[in-house]
Amino acid sequence: MADISASAVMKLRKMSSQGMMDCKKALAEANGDVEKAMGILRKKGLATLEKRSARETSEGLVVGRIAEDGKSATLVSLCCETDFVAKNDDFVEVADTLLKYAEVCSSDKGVENLLETEVDGKKFSEIITDLVSKTGEKTEIGDFARFSLNGSGLISIYVHFNKKVGAMVKVETSDDSVAGSEQVVGIANDVAMHITATMPLALNKDSIDPKTIEKERAIYADQVKGKPENIIEKIVDGKLNKFFAENCLLNQPFVKDDSMTVEQVVAQAAKSAGGTAKITDFIRISVGS
Repeated sequence: MADISASAVMKLRKMSSQGMMDCKKALAEANGDVEKAMGILRKKGLATLEKRSARETSEGLVVGRIAEDGKSATLVSLCCETDFVAKNDDFVEVADTLLKYAEVCSSDKGVENLLETEVDGKKFSEIITDLVSKTGEKTEIGDFARFSLNGSGLISIYVHFNKKVGAMVKVETSDDSVAGSEQVVGIANDVAMHITATMPLALNKDSIDPKTIEKERAIYADQVKGKPENIIEKIVDGKLNKFFAENCLLNQPFVKDDSMTVEQVVAQAAKSAGGTAKITDFIRISVGS
């Protein structure tokens, strides 16, 4: 067996970010070949992933970032099995690296596309494998979205202090001065926070699957069966309107002022800034729920 030099161990540690003993064992198995040892460590990670494939990844981190020019933003979650690993420095570093991959991914959505994205010749799936070989826990991307602006507007991101839930909202405005105004920037931030708390299903009722609406309508009709037809219709319509108010972002009562809907507070903020604004997209991402 080849002698394992301290310099080889240090080189492999730098390449893999793994512990000294793991690096030394891998080098011993590879007869001192650093590249082969790196392959052994990755195989270890793949084996761990396969072994723990049925495990739940109910912990992790939600991370987000707005581009310097404000024209695009990314929100993504990296999930693992335990809170202990989620707080590990290596996991936190990989979550931050994930943002870099998400920002250059060829698609605005889709975990598979993100896994296959390469930066400096390395796919993100390889980075996950390397991390798994260190932590011993199943790790996977939970959700991913990237918003872009083609005209005037802004994108706001809110990530809760525990980093387990976050939201991203896109607001289109009549001009750049409205987008950059204190009023609209502030309300966009508040709406992102609102989304994390209220968990809306859709932007508006037109965004809800018609099958879901019909299912709700059938449930409400069954609840009041036996009443006159004209009464049933009015009651069902009322219940549906309540459903939309509870589940459609634009129709929801704003958490900071429930006398107004989210749509109304955004319009009011824009009006005070001398223009108009409307929410055109949003996403809420969480781990453990």
